[in-house]
Amino acid sequence: MIAKLKGLLDETGTDWAVIDVQGVGYLVHCSAKTLSALGEPGEACTVYTDLQVSENDMRLLGFAEAGERDWFRLLTQVQGVGSKVALAILSALSFGELRDACAGGDAAMVARANGVGPKLAGRIVNELKDKAGALPGGGSTGGVGVAVTPAGAASADAVSALENLGFKPAVAAQAVARAQGELGDGASESDLIRVALKRAAG
Repeated sequence: MIAKLKGLLDETGTDWAVIDVQGVGYLVHCSAKTLSALGEPGEACTVYTDLQVSENDMRLLGFAEAGERDWFRLLTQVQGVGSKVALAILSALSFGELRDACAGGDAAMVARANGVGPKLAGRIVNELKDKAGALPGGGSTGGVGVAVTPAGAASADAVSALENLGFKPAVAAQAVARAQGELGDGASESDLIRVALKRAAG
């Protein structure tokens, strides 16, 4: 599976971007926040990706941060939440708002996203309330929050590396957050991975 793309931003649309990787253009569907973070056409960019395959379609989803991809995967596990709805939620809410809404059962906040009615919003917060604390979020609730990191940062790359080794996104994010807490913000990717592996296995 394609886990990450590094290349040049070729063009963008309302909910998609084309990333040129050594002459091959990858169409990736993105949230509004990711699109705004990618920069201008011709600039270098990195997107973390998730491949969605169905009977009639195959689409690549792109995210400026590994944490956004983690939330996307979690959201699409909820019945009734497809890739378009998940991207709409991630466009409308920040990581912190989404985590706080799920942890606090605030369905009204989730319902702010386009295409999300009260019933679906309630299902989302009910199913994700116990998982919200382990995923990235910039809010200030008392859960086990993970600070959002810029695209390409050592911690985001370390999370991606652990996912590639088979760890679940929530486990990987939490382990890297603990490692960064021990090592400090200036820790290298390799050091974060080394310590995070111990924490994830512990």
